[in-house]
Amino acid sequence: MLVLNRFVVPPDTQDGFVVQAHAALAALAACPGYLSGRLTRALEDPAAWTLLTEWESVGAYRRALGAFDVKVHATPLLARSVDEPSAFETLASASPGGAVEVAESDRAAEPWR
Repeated sequence: MLVLNRFVVPPDTQDGFVVQAHAALAALAACPGYLSGRLTRALEDPAAWTLLTEWESVGAYRRALGAFDVKVHATPLLARSVDEPSAFETLASASPGGAVEVAESDRAAEPWR
């Protein structure tokens, strides 16, 4: 599972944002089910940032959001993100030089259940 949070950070607040983002990334990285994470900035627009994390499952990510350190360090940062969908399930992947591997959706066929 991939979580992509986008941020618009004015240049005069970037130092504080980076400190907050590093603390959030460290808190998330300490959680079970965390696979990787990156803080990135757009080359074309230095005000555009993303926090990208990968998780072994939706459940692992949701449980991580309930962790004390995540609530203290990551939740305030995530509240600053652009209000848009941020959690994505992987439906196909390919390793370098490898074949495309297709995965089934974790979404319920009948989401009302």
